[in-house]
Amino acid sequence: MNQTAFRQDTAFQPRFGAHPSAPDRVRFSLWAPSANRVSLEVEGRDPEPMQPASGGAFELETEGSHGLRYRYRVFADAADTEGTAVPDPASRAQEGDIGGPSCVVDPDHFHWKHQEWKGRPWVETVIYELHVGALGGFDGVRERLGYLARLGVTAIELMPVAEFPGGRNWGYDGVLPYAVEAAYGGPDALKRLIDEAHGYGLMVFLDVVYNHFGPDGNYLAQYADRFFRQDIETPWGAAIDFRQPEVRQYFVDNALMWLHEYRLDGLRFDAVHAISERDFLEELAEEVHRRIPAGRHVHLILENEANTAGLLQEKYFTAQWNDDGHNVLHVLMTGEQEGYYADFIRDSTHKLVRCLEEGFIYQGEQSRHGRPRGEPSAHLPPHAFVLFLQNHDQIGNRALGERLITLAHEDAVTAATTLLLLSPMIPLLFMGEEWGSRRPFLFFTEHSDDLADAVREGRRNEFAAFEAFNDEAQRLRIPDPNAIETFEASVPDFDSRLLPPHKQWLDLYRSLLSLRRKKIVPRLPGTKSLGATMLANGAVLARWRLGDGSDLSIALNLSETEAPLSLDKLFDGGARLLTRYCLHVSRPSVITDVDNNRLPARSAVAALIPATALESMNG
Repeated sequence: MNQTAFRQDTAFQPRFGAHPSAPDRVRFSLWAPSANRVSLEVEGRDPEPMQPASGGAFELETEGSHGLRYRYRVFADAADTEGTAVPDPASRAQEGDIGGPSCVVDPDHFHWKHQEWKGRPWVETVIYELHVGALGGFDGVRERLGYLARLGVTAIELMPVAEFPGGRNWGYDGVLPYAVEAAYGGPDALKRLIDEAHGYGLMVFLDVVYNHFGPDGNYLAQYADRFFRQDIETPWGAAIDFRQPEVRQYFVDNALMWLHEYRLDGLRFDAVHAISERDFLEELAEEVHRRIPAGRHVHLILENEANTAGLLQEKYFTAQWNDDGHNVLHVLMTGEQEGYYADFIRDSTHKLVRCLEEGFIYQGEQSRHGRPRGEPSAHLPPHAFVLFLQNHDQIGNRALGERLITLAHEDAVTAATTLLLLSPMIPLLFMGEEWGSRRPFLFFTEHSDDLADAVREGRRNEFAAFEAFNDEAQRLRIPDPNAIETFEASVPDFDSRLLPPHKQWLDLYRSLLSLRRKKIVPRLPGTKSLGATMLANGAVLARWRLGDGSDLSIALNLSETEAPLSLDKLFDGGARLLTRYCLHVSRPSVITDVDNNRLPARSAVAALIPATALESMNG
């Protein structure tokens, strides 16, 4: 593709923000419906008044080019003579931090090497979630791309990279959704990462946050009070008002910017259950699909506690993180019962059966809060669900950030990993999981003093209802999010991955991902569930009819006791058929027990029975 055609293919200009309009000219646009007037302040120049435009916007075209540094000064009313200097809420980059000047970014400034990249089909997806800061910024992540490609993952998912206060943060405290975090390297460094990932055949997904802004550095309410509504409160304050057309466009344009200008292969939308207008989500997805050129693979992924199955359609969203699946597996492996795990204690094995058979566990049933949650999901294909044993939330939202391997028996983790990496659901790994890292992933921030104190105390009080922390002295063990040591403790120990016992875990993940790539992925299109069966408490058998007619069966026992494996009603040949067509066992000795109709404690076996064998049995 020549450069002109490539620029036409990726051309996109959001309504708001600063955009080069001609050589040495920039157009500025700010939505400020509650401001009396607005001035543009370019560094080194006199302020220039912006002109009122339709819908409460202020606009100005003036001299400028890539790298120009600027601020807006908004005046609340006629009596306001000093105004307030604010960053551009659609800033593409900040000089230094959220308090610095905004910077003009020319989308054509960066030259892409891999312009022919079109992405990969969703069924090929194996996601590796990572925190950019913990890996040393965008350049640090680039250094790991070769390793990740050899591991067998096909997509990296970046935790949010939009500008946040300070240099250390999970990213969910962002206040400038269009601006790439300066501490990570800025826009060009992100583009280099994405470009090089595409060269390795890796997709890049980005976690975006459209349900709230962070507590520090958000000035929108001062000049755009219609951005928020006062009748709905969220855990982060007043809800964003998605009834406003300009608010909708602000976020739709943001999604399109990431996909067009940064050539991202997909977006993961954080906690959309906190967005009150479902039709906004539908509009967002439809607009993305309309604006993406034919032949390009772009995937839209939800985090949605509401389990809204109706959003998982081809015209809307590709898949959803299956927290239900994680939660029930975690309960079966660890026995934990507090917090949201309370919803998965009762009939946990039956709940796992439902997950493997139908996707969501909660499909309209009441949760512990006494409200119905979810919609029927049995009609959806297995790859509409992203399954994981660990992610940033499930580790980092624990008081001490413990990883699963420190909480559950290693044989149980190995068995569950067999299900994770060989089932038709889309697997997600969290950085370090693949070598059995025991390093915690803690909640960390870098806020100013007063806010840092509030966050530290709020974090500790959050766990007061948990048995291990109901004593104030015990809560003092919870790391201070603002301490540099908390961040440093969360940096993955990559150098240990080739040392015992970590190398054994890494070999396991590589082996299972190779099996997935060779044996499962080519057969995934058209896959349907054949049902799941409870073998005993903590033990299940799940079966899927793959696209080529073969039968994928996974028997999993997470309990401490042996489970019977009497399968004569399902197969002509019973459990021995699993060993004859065995794809993987979680440990070598399991195969003998399976031959004798037993599934040992904390074990798993996966079998791929070809269509021809099934036909001969049925014949």
